[in-house]
Amino acid sequence: MFIASMSMLGNPLQADTLVPFTSDGCSAFPDGTFAQQQLWLSCCERHDYDYWKGGTSDERLASDKALRICVAQVGQSEVALLMLAGVRVGGTPYLPTQFRWGYGWPYPRDYGALTDDERQQIELLSAQNQ
Repeated sequence: MFIASMSMLGNPLQADTLVPFTSDGCSAFPDGTFAQQQLWLSCCERHDYDYWKGGTSDERLASDKALRICVAQVGQSEVALLMLAGVRVGGTPYLPTQFRWGYGWPYPRDYGALTDDERQQIELLSAQNQ
């Protein structure tokens, strides 16, 4: 009975609305070297996609480590470590920045597993971006 009445009224716990994906590249960091100005830009764009959609703290850590690996693979292991330190400090979901974890969702947003509705929004907006 309660479930039926909840569906008639709408779900008050429904997910917030996700804005379309945007990337600012490597945020407050260069996208590459002076000689190769976009050397690790694709690494940052993949990282931005993860940050846009958000999720759990473990997912954030995995994304940050993937960024480090990607930048190291283009031959910049020292830069990769510096970037990892920067995103671990600056990417927290608790600051109202445009590059925080889960920046595609309204602020504030904590860590947490994505709901089915949120995953549907991600899939829909991801398909529109391609």
